[in-house]
Amino acid sequence: MKLERCENGHVYNSGRYKECPYCNSERLEDVEVREEAIDIIQNDEDKTVAYWANELDVEPVVGWVVCISGYDKGKDFKLKTEKNFIGRGPEMDICISGDNSITRKNHAIITYNPKQRVFMMLPGEGTGIVYVQNEAVYSPRQLNSFDVIEIGNSKFTFVALCGENFDWKIEK
Repeated sequence: MKLERCENGHVYNSGRYKECPYCNSERLEDVEVREEAIDIIQNDEDKTVAYWANELDVEPVVGWVVCISGYDKGKDFKLKTEKNFIGRGPEMDICISGDNSITRKNHAIITYNPKQRVFMMLPGEGTGIVYVQNEAVYSPRQLNSFDVIEIGNSKFTFVALCGENFDWKIEK
């Protein structure tokens, strides 16, 4: 796997993609086609659990935030397991570069706990307040699908993929 960083700060596998898949999703072209994806879906105590056939060079998505108001309106941001740092800086997991009211580094954090299968919103190191469903976040707060998150002058809708009914089970 060969990792590269695009001009917008996204890190991607250049062995798999010719261009940054986050910046150029309409023109996305795989360098190689992988035949193994999800191999088997098991039903474990009324919860669907999927696992990868082979260990891939992919960090599975656990959810998304989609900008519904602000500079990046219409843009989606992939959430990975554990901590997702939000800020204006290109090194952030979720880079909101056009909203100058968002702190450059660690304005807020969205976490996914794979053991408890729960998403949380945490305030970051920025001076601005983060809101979920119009309530200020001063300490960790659980996120539910379609909660509205306000950061700076931008609003986002949170969409969970993993949780009570589904989670990735990666065999190692």
